[in-house]
Amino acid sequence: PPWNGNYRMYSYVTKEVLPAVTENFNVSEEKRALSGHSMGGHGSLMIFLRNPQMFKCATALAPISNPSHGLWGMKAFTNYLGTDQDLWSQWDATELAKQFNPPEGKPVNILVCQGDSDKFLEKELLTQNFVDAAKANPGLNVDYRVREGYDHFYPYIATFLEEHFDFVAKFIC
Repeated sequence: PPWNGNYRMYSYVTKEVLPAVTENFNVSEEKRALSGHSMGGHGSLMIFLRNPQMFKCATALAPISNPSHGLWGMKAFTNYLGTDQDLWSQWDATELAKQFNPPEGKPVNILVCQGDSDKFLEKELLTQNFVDAAKANPGLNVDYRVREGYDHFYPYIATFLEEHFDFVAKFIC
């Protein structure tokens, strides 16, 4: 595909954004966290699970959680990574949670929030798959919060974003 030579969000975040922020702002490399929504929520979880030494915790709001098995995720992974599903598992948050080994044997902390009225939940996000895999792994402490009556969009994010800030603050302040 024409974009796969340039569209490298993983290396952009881990190798370009983080060093640029550290070099240009008064931030501590020892006090970093990741957060994201939807596809960005998947990125937050996946990057954190692949690089736990770089972050204190991660949060995700309505994340795409198991793209190897979701309709949108399978299409995206095929376009970005090809048809090798073993390769997909290296970029799928749920698959990474199954295999995760915490640094120094200390469990890491993740907050996941999900609206129960999210129209993407059952076929696209598959949040419960991630939560089940993470809770089965003693190296992961997952705080999972289901929000009754909330969907996928801005009012949901705006309502609960402060809880994500509070969660992160417990680990970096």
